[in-house]
Amino acid sequence: MEEKIIIGYKVDDQVYDIQSAKELEVSGEEIYLDDSEDSLEIIRHSTAHLMAQAIKQLYPEAKFYVGPTVEDGFYYDFKVDTPISDKEVKDIEKAMKKLLNKKFDIEKSSMPRSEAEDKFKDDELKQAVMKNIPDDTLSVYKQGDFEDLCRGPHVPNIKLLRNFKLLKVAGAYLGGDQSNEMLTRIYGTAFATKEALKDYLFMLEEAKKRDHRKLGNELKLFTFDESIGAGLPLWLPNGARLRAKLENLLYKAHRKRGYEPVRGPELLKSEAWKISGHYDNYGENMYFTQINEGDDDNPKVVEYGIKPMNCVGHIKIYQSELRSYRDLPLKFFEYGVVHRHEMSGALHGLFRVREFTQDDAHIYCTPEQIKENVLEVLSFVDEIMQTFGFEYELEVSTRPEKAIGEQEIWDTATQGLKDALDESGIAYGVDEGGGAFYGPKIDIKIRDSLKRKWQCGTIQVDFNLPERFVLEYNDANNEKARPVMLHRAILGSFERFIGILTEHCAGEFPFFIAPTQVVIIPIADSHLEYAKTIQKELRVLAVDSEISSKNESLNKKIRIAEKQRVPMIIVLGDEEVANNKIALRDRRERTQENLTKEEFYNKIKEKLNGVHF
Repeated sequence: MEEKIIIGYKVDDQVYDIQSAKELEVSGEEIYLDDSEDSLEIIRHSTAHLMAQAIKQLYPEAKFYVGPTVEDGFYYDFKVDTPISDKEVKDIEKAMKKLLNKKFDIEKSSMPRSEAEDKFKDDELKQAVMKNIPDDTLSVYKQGDFEDLCRGPHVPNIKLLRNFKLLKVAGAYLGGDQSNEMLTRIYGTAFATKEALKDYLFMLEEAKKRDHRKLGNELKLFTFDESIGAGLPLWLPNGARLRAKLENLLYKAHRKRGYEPVRGPELLKSEAWKISGHYDNYGENMYFTQINEGDDDNPKVVEYGIKPMNCVGHIKIYQSELRSYRDLPLKFFEYGVVHRHEMSGALHGLFRVREFTQDDAHIYCTPEQIKENVLEVLSFVDEIMQTFGFEYELEVSTRPEKAIGEQEIWDTATQGLKDALDESGIAYGVDEGGGAFYGPKIDIKIRDSLKRKWQCGTIQVDFNLPERFVLEYNDANNEKARPVMLHRAILGSFERFIGILTEHCAGEFPFFIAPTQVVIIPIADSHLEYAKTIQKELRVLAVDSEISSKNESLNKKIRIAEKQRVPMIIVLGDEEVANNKIALRDRRERTQENLTKEEFYNKIKEKLNGVHF
């Protein structure tokens, strides 16, 4: 049996490396060298320092900023005199592997701030690092001839860092501020075992093949055009058909659950955003414009904000008439187009855009109805995720630093979410400080077929906006009472969800939303009329089809349809025309069979009727 190697300890959710544990005389749950989350934090942080040591060896003039761990890996920001390309990254990785043979211990020491400031007085990056450290005593980690200011944690010896890979080189502004100089950033990953690293690298290669931007182009789903602006997707006919099917299915599912469709304007006076708190707490993410609402003699310039969220419009719809407790819960939903200012460097296909459409809903209810409505939304979430084959997990996000409302209200709202989750028996995590500025939330994080996690929908409990906009209803005693507002999106946005779904199924969309569900291939021109008849009949069934009538061989037509990932291909020849039949190739079920038209249509109806949200 292989001996377990201890690399740290966990005390009250705090990870300590062996060096710090010895210094502070603490002990707790042992952290072993394995692929657990706590172990990987130590391994990856240490590998970042190993990379920095190799860089310093190859580029003696190198200066270093920070090298933190991130999800699935690490990076280091640094500055050298010569550009770093992919070739140099490979050289750095080779140098790292050579250093492993030195088997340097990683030693921790401390120094007073004054000593550190003097030691690094000629290193502007270290000076920038120290500005962000409030302590009077700074810790330093040293391995061989390399040392760096660092809080850790680190493994005790570099010989334990054998399974790593440098992934890419990029640019990064110092401290993430565009007004500062550009540094070089190298990303990498590391694991405790060779098998885990191999699996991760395989996943990365598979992810490249499934990249929704690549598939979006190949399947002609969407495009972008810089001449109209970055981050503004253009939906092509195939993508628009797919999206419309998803929207229609969700529309029916909402109506079945008692939601009422509404629609608010995309442009609202800034005064409304000031009342809501968006102006002060979210204004940097919004677009504003000014409109002259006066005349030539009496100009009156009014500022408007393009909506980043749909809640204010829905609040005004709630206020459009008197409400009674008998009306509650009142559920409004809208496919709301919103705009948010994103930095150009953050834009990424459909995952991060400047215009997107939320599957947004707001539920107005009494405090006593919070739990039952949250449970109903969780049930809705479960049905949708199961339909698309997604695993998912839930996380309660609590009050952030930038927030509105009293702590007592936040505590009540947060506990309401936890109570609903506890009653449902669903396990959940807690993201301290991750809530919206107006209320706590449940985040829905889905896991795709490559085991990657994605943030999608959210459920938020909000006492604050009803208070700010003085929302009321008449209670059972005919007295004024304040409703609670639940913000809810399940997909999050159609853009992001479709991007995730594209990669999840590698473009092999479920039949019920596939852009083209059937390709009809007439073998000769004499079979074309029969093909058109079938296409018309499929249209009645709300099934999209295409007729492949180009002057190409049958095999080539089939290959083109398969490349476009069309679920069903039907071939029509003399026998099919004469007997009112079709020859079916079902790509998903990997079957071929001859059917009557009626049998074929019944098969399609079964597939469509099997979708239940």
